[in-house]
Amino acid sequence: MSDAATTTAPGRPITGRFVLICLIVFFGLIIAMNVVMMKLAIETLPGTEVDSPYAASLAYGNEIEAARAQATRGWAVVAHVARDGDGGASVRVEARDRDGRPLTDVVFTGRLERPADRRSDQVVELVAIGGAVFRGRVAQLAAGQWDLVLEGDNKGERVFLSRNRVILK
Repeated sequence: MSDAATTTAPGRPITGRFVLICLIVFFGLIIAMNVVMMKLAIETLPGTEVDSPYAASLAYGNEIEAARAQATRGWAVVAHVARDGDGGASVRVEARDRDGRPLTDVVFTGRLERPADRRSDQVVELVAIGGAVFRGRVAQLAAGQWDLVLEGDNKGERVFLSRNRVILK
């Protein structure tokens, strides 16, 4: 028998320098990926719901009183959001008092807010088109979940607030 068939060629020896280079490359890749992920997370952070939680907590009592006053009025405000064929959306609001009469002295404003990303919020210009009906339109609106926020003002005082979740396809 020959020894050539059973012997293997000697491989490159693993040295301390090779191990050091492997460790530096490995941890360098880990750190680089962490930096990239951290940068993407910070850039896409939508922000906070309120700028000052302390100020929001102080105003909470006023919001409760405003909600009670709104409930005692007994108004019926119905809103409908529909997608248009061109990627926009139409908003229709019908507002009546407890006796079924149109709310003519209230000016309504609307916003479509993304629950997770404040940067995508859209203001809806609501215009009274007669009787109790207000209409507005947003030119471009992405599909997904939105909060329709309706506010009604009478002589500079907010007398109505509504926040409803809608899903647009």
